[in-house]
Formats: sequence, C-alpha cells, structure tokens
Amino acid sequence: MSEIRTILLAEDSPHDAEMAIDALREAHLANPIVHVEDGVDALDYLLRRGKFEGRKNGDPAVLLLDIKMPRMDGLEVLKQLREHESLQHIPVVILSSSREESDLARSWDLGVNAYVVKPVDVDQFFDAVRTLGKFWAVLNETPVEE
Repeated sequence: MSEIRTILLAEDSPHDAEMAIDALREAHLANPIVHVEDGVDALDYLLRRGKFEGRKNGDPAVLLLDIKMPRMDGLEVLKQLREHESLQHIPVVILSSSREESDLARSWDLGVNAYVVKPVDVDQFFDAVRTLGKFWAVLNETPVEE
C-alpha cells in the first residue's frame, strides 16, 4: 500500500490558509497538510532544500497555490516547478482571488491543472476546497515512478 502523500498549501493570507485547511479537514482527507507562506518556501519544500532539506522523500499529492505571494509569486513557482523534470507530474491548482485574465492565461500556459477563483462567500470557498481536495488527493493518481 502506498504512503499517504501530503497536500502542499502555498498561501500567504493566514485567514485564507486557515479556511483552506479547515475545508480540507472537513473533507475527511487523511493526507497531512503542509502550509507555506510564500513561493520560496514552496519551492524549498518541493526541492528539499533550506529548512526542508531533511524532509522525507515523496512529492505532495497536489499543490494548492496562491498567485499573489511575497518573495516569489505563484506563477513563478509554477514556472520553476514545470522546469524540473522530477516535479513536472505534481498536480497544481491555483487557488487565487485574482480574476485577471492575464493571470489565468499565464497559469494555463505554464501548465496548471486547475484554476479556482476564491469565492468571497465562505460556504462556497469551503465547498470548492473540499471538492479539490477529494479529487486531487484521493481520486487522482500520479504515474508510478520506476
């Protein structure tokens, strides 16, 4: 049986991060959730460097990624992630309040798997994140590495 993989949440807003984590827990997912607050930490986690150098092997089941973050924005994280052959298979869901067409277009160009605009309504936000969590962490299987 394969090990339950983490869900990586890259979100700088403490309020939005707390809501996303609560929604994922309400979905009764067994996956551990790792929360980072900016793009640099997201890449450090994925590449096992810096403060994440000693973390256990294994990629997250999904990366829930905000666009507007300090130090490195989500689009740059997505770009760099897709440039790493060993990380290209990780599903990435943009979870952002940005409704800018340029952000949406660039996300698709960079290979995002899904783009969800954060609803202002708390119940809609919870529903969206629960659904994402169930699909990407439970139903979606990444290719087995040989």
